[in-house]
Amino acid sequence: MKNSIRFGAAITASALVLAACSAAPEATPAPTDDTATPVETVDYKPCIVSDAGGFDDRSFNQAGYEGLQEVVAAYGMDTAQAESADDTEYEPNISALVAADCDMIITVGFLLGDATANAAAANPDVDFAIIDFAYNEPIDNVKPLLFNTDEAAFLAGYAAAATTQTGTVATFGGIPIPPVTIFMDGFLSGVNYHNETQGTTVQVLGWDGTDGSFTGNFDDQTAGQNLTTGFIDQGADIILPVAGPVGLGAAAAAREAGNVWIIGVDQDWVVTAPEYADIIFTSIMKNMGPAVYDVVETTAVGAGFSNAPYFGTLENEGVGIADFRDAPVSDELLAALEEIRAGIIDGSITP
Repeated sequence: MKNSIRFGAAITASALVLAACSAAPEATPAPTDDTATPVETVDYKPCIVSDAGGFDDRSFNQAGYEGLQEVVAAYGMDTAQAESADDTEYEPNISALVAADCDMIITVGFLLGDATANAAAANPDVDFAIIDFAYNEPIDNVKPLLFNTDEAAFLAGYAAAATTQTGTVATFGGIPIPPVTIFMDGFLSGVNYHNETQGTTVQVLGWDGTDGSFTGNFDDQTAGQNLTTGFIDQGADIILPVAGPVGLGAAAAAREAGNVWIIGVDQDWVVTAPEYADIIFTSIMKNMGPAVYDVVETTAVGAGFSNAPYFGTLENEGVGIADFRDAPVSDELLAALEEIRAGIIDGSITP
């Protein structure tokens, strides 16, 4: 049975072809397709820098990129982007976009925190927004875009604990940084909540709340496949990889093993990784595209720039979980998840 209930807003689907980008920025002209005719033309140039995952990672870089392309199309803006191959390119890429006269530079990911702060200090007339990073001392021209993904991961963990046939689930990360471990924390808490309230003893491999399993990067799919195979050998039948493209290696291991579900992250993996749609249990969605769209639109045609942090939550649909579709999830479990979601929003349940 297909269970179709949406927890949180869906990310607007984009039919974008992501070409490989060099380290230097590439200008992106306003769209010429009649279906993408801008409602008005705005003289504002928002730009974006990826982390090492690249804009075609089917994860957070791609989500931010697509959000930017949508707002650029809507308002006929000029734009540019720089794709980073590794961490040595973060500062040069940001500098290249400053030189390209970008009005706003969006940096994607926690690992660009220092490079963004340095560029913002050197270029006080340029607006910046950074995904998944906040500063102890706010910076006047940097807006953090943050997401309480532990709230959505809590729902996924509870659902996994209620569905596992083996009594064992697993999670692992790419690099042990807060935007990764927050998923793992929420997932573990959701499983523990099910154990406490339903009297189960589901085990979580790969994360105990302090220590866990990491591949050390976001691009080695073989490492993700090997780590997942190890979890499957230990009995895990639902696995959450929080590692960008490395998660595709986990999906490959699950497909090979059979009778194993994968939980996607950042975007709905049924959409972004359709080759694995039949083994996607659900996805923990971090709706970065709409957040990027909003910060650009508000700055360019709305109230103007503000460095006040944005927080994506279950309540404002900045985070959520995707439909379960073909996963064996009962109507009773769906109803329980709605109650838990309401409890998280009203504060009676803490992920």
